[in-house]
Amino acid sequence: MANSRSAKKRVRASERKRIANQIAKTKYKTAVKKVVMAAEGNSEDLSQKISEAFSKIDKAAKIGAIHKNQAARRKSRLFKRVKLLQGSK
Repeated sequence: MANSRSAKKRVRASERKRIANQIAKTKYKTAVKKVVMAAEGNSEDLSQKISEAFSKIDKAAKIGAIHKNQAARRKSRLFKRVKLLQGSK
């Protein structure tokens, strides 16, 4: 356990940041799953779901939950996956 006052503060701060990062990651992962489900199910609002997922990924990168290059890679792979699912129908 932390002994100094500043170390105790760092523990509290890192816990807050961990929770915020976890929330951001959960939100974009859920949005990505919705996009994949919509792409598989021939949904009309697919472009809206893709836009929402991209937004959530960008927000996660903005707060530092994921790196900006990882965000770009995830968006690229998601769009590639959607195109593949759309082409298989």
